[in-house]
Amino acid sequence: MRIIFTGGGTGGHIYPIMALIERLKERNIATNDEILFVGTKKGLEAKIVPAAGVNFQTIEIQGFSRKHLLSNFATVNLFMKATKKAKKIITDFKPDVVVGTGGYVSGAIVFAAAKLHVPTMIHESNSVVGVANKFLGHYVDKICYTFDDAAKQFREKKKLVKTGNPRSQQVLGLAASKVDLQSKWGLNPKTPTVLVFGGSRGALAINRIMLKSLTKLEKKPYQIIWVTGTYYYDEIQKKLAGIDYGKTIKILPYVKDMPALLPKMTCVVSRSGATSIAEFTALGVPAILIPSPNVTHNHQMINALDLEKKGAATVIAENDLNPNNFISSIDHILLDSKYADEMSNASKKLGVPNASDQVIKVMQEIAK
Repeated sequence: MRIIFTGGGTGGHIYPIMALIERLKERNIATNDEILFVGTKKGLEAKIVPAAGVNFQTIEIQGFSRKHLLSNFATVNLFMKATKKAKKIITDFKPDVVVGTGGYVSGAIVFAAAKLHVPTMIHESNSVVGVANKFLGHYVDKICYTFDDAAKQFREKKKLVKTGNPRSQQVLGLAASKVDLQSKWGLNPKTPTVLVFGGSRGALAINRIMLKSLTKLEKKPYQIIWVTGTYYYDEIQKKLAGIDYGKTIKILPYVKDMPALLPKMTCVVSRSGATSIAEFTALGVPAILIPSPNVTHNHQMINALDLEKKGAATVIAENDLNPNNFISSIDHILLDSKYADEMSNASKKLGVPNASDQVIKVMQEIAK
């Protein structure tokens, strides 16, 4: 099967595609030569995709501006040029199906494919549908989604297929090689452990609350792995110079193999991006979610509240975050094994362990 994937700007648009590509190769449905990822030069995809050895092409496109309305004339012009280039890419590659996950680049590619009568589909990983996917819903053959709230935002009900996030299935396979906490960091594998992190670069609000809470946390009967993010690590090390915070708290800049670490965790403290939620629910890890307020349409908060409503997470708004509610939330899960088990079971019910296969099934159906 020949496939064009498109999506970009954020990891939430890219990682589901990378999970699908990996699964397609595992099942011998598509070879590397039969897969093409189309993105932009400036997006995160320009680093991730070529590094993974996936064929990659780019088009130039930009989003609409609410502040500078006059610039939108240029945006429309750029979209028309991008669509023209997209049609050439599609005509040259001759895909059986084109799959978009969001971002303005996917708007041009999937729209062009639909106009060329190539089978098309989109995948929405967040609870709030992005502008590109909302636009494309009218043109594509199928709409795959993860959150029920997202389904309500599409008018094209007959096209909807609930598949979950492909990252869920991928992370289950990656989690098979579990980390040995004792040999790696000198932690007791039988002691309840919380993982605190804010992504590869880190999250300032999460790091600040950890600094404020450290003196109380070091006295707790549980362990903490605090991943600061590479951007903040050196600064935090300077602030903690000469401070003894005990042997049960490990401070790291980055964890390369996060899926292997997650199964060992009693709970996690994190942002609530679509990729993170897919990982937590696939493995059934209870979560304390501190949504980023700096995202489009506050979608991280809506993602988080969906999990909280179903008993899989506790949500603390960044503006409400303080040492008392932060520490008490961790205590509630790590010091009450029954409550932790209930949250874990609720989380697993939300996970879709065969999400990649479900999306691939839809791809095969429309390609026929």
